[in-house]
Amino acid sequence: MGNIKRLKFITILFITLLFIAPQAFSAGFANPGLLVTPADIEKNAGKWTIIDCRDAKTYAAGHIPGAVNLGDACAKILRDTTLRVKKTGDLEKLLGETGVSMDRPVVVYADAKLITGATVAFWILEYLGHNDVGFLNGGIEEWQSSGRALESGKNKPVPATFKANIVKNRIATTDEVVKIAKGEITNVNLIDSRSEKEHKGEDIRSLRGGHIPNTTINAAHTDTYHVETGTLFSPEGLESIFGKLDRNKRTIPYCQTGTRSTLIYLELRLMGFKEPANYDDSWIIYGSNPDHPVTNENWYDFVKVNDALKAIDGLKKEIEELKKK
Repeated sequence: MGNIKRLKFITILFITLLFIAPQAFSAGFANPGLLVTPADIEKNAGKWTIIDCRDAKTYAAGHIPGAVNLGDACAKILRDTTLRVKKTGDLEKLLGETGVSMDRPVVVYADAKLITGATVAFWILEYLGHNDVGFLNGGIEEWQSSGRALESGKNKPVPATFKANIVKNRIATTDEVVKIAKGEITNVNLIDSRSEKEHKGEDIRSLRGGHIPNTTINAAHTDTYHVETGTLFSPEGLESIFGKLDRNKRTIPYCQTGTRSTLIYLELRLMGFKEPANYDDSWIIYGSNPDHPVTNENWYDFVKVNDALKAIDGLKKEIEELKKK
C-alpha cells in the first residue's frame, strides 16, 4: 500500500513540475514576459500575431496554427542585400501587409537551426518601437514536443497599419563603435558574439580578422543556448556568462553581420540590462575599413584563397576526365 501511495505522489509531483517548469524557468529573469510557451500561445489564440520566421516553403509544410509568414525567412526579408536592417518605410509596408500592428502583441519563432532568424525579427520589432514582442523559447520543436499539432498551407493575414516609432538606442552605429574602439566612449560593454577563432583573428571573414579594441568579453552565441533544442540557457546559465557585466551600462553585442548578436540582445533584455543595442553593421563592415583600429589584426590572404580555388578547379577537371574513361 505504501508503494502505491508513493507512486501516486511521484506521478502528481511529475505532472505539477511539468506544468510549472516553463514558468519557473523564465521567472528568474528580470523580464520573464519576453519568453512565451506553447501554453501561452494557445491561451491567447486569436489575440496575438504569431510570426513563423522560417522560409515560406518550410512554413507552408507545417506551422503553429494561426501563424503567419513574412514571405521568406525573417533574417532575409527584414534586411537588405547587405544584411542591414531595411528602410523603415519598407518594413512598415511589409509588416502591415502581414497583419502586424503596434497595438497587438507579437510572438516570433523559428526552429533550432534558425534561432537567430527569430531573434533578428525580435530585435527589429523592438527597434521599430513595438513594446510587446515575445519569443517562443524552443521554437517549433518545443511546440511539437509538447504534443501539439501543426497546420499546413498558408494563412492569409488581415492587413493592418504598422507605424514605426524608432528606438534609436537599440541600434549601435559604426561611428559609435569606432569611438569605443578608440577609447573616446568608455562607459560601455562591448560583446563579441562570434567564435573564439574569429575573435582571435584566425578565422577571417572580412578584409581583416581580429576584433574591435576595448571589447569587454567574447561570448560565442552558440555558448548561450542549447543548440540541439533551440532553448535558451537558464537564468543561472546566462548569469555565469554575462553576470559580471554592469547592467546599467550601454551594452552592445556584435558578430559578423549583426545576426548572431541579436540572440545576445534578447538575452540581455531578459536579464534586465538597461540599454542593450545590436551593432547592425558588425564585423563585415567594421573589419573591411582599413581606418578602423583592430586587435589581433590579420589580413585576408587573397593569394592563398586564389591558389586554393585553382586547386579545386584542377580537382574538378581531373574528376571529369576520370568520368569520361
